[in-house]
Amino acid sequence: MAIASAWCSMESRVMAIDPLADEKPRPKPPAHAIGQDLSTLSLAELDERIALLEREIDRLREMRARKEASKAAASAFFKT
Repeated sequence: MAIASAWCSMESRVMAIDPLADEKPRPKPPAHAIGQDLSTLSLAELDERIALLEREIDRLREMRARKEASKAAASAFFKT
């Protein structure tokens, strides 16, 4: 009886193992992280990163312009 009691006690402390853990999609690492070490990247990889960041800058500028236009429109509406 003591062995069964000890086994139950030990069983409750064992972590559950997820049999489908390998089948779950893992999050992709970011394509670029600000401040990361660039010394290991090839010229082609550096060019890809530059293109990626330029597209992101364009996207940020477009959003900024839209927000600026929206703010100007709201400001003009409430001034009258």
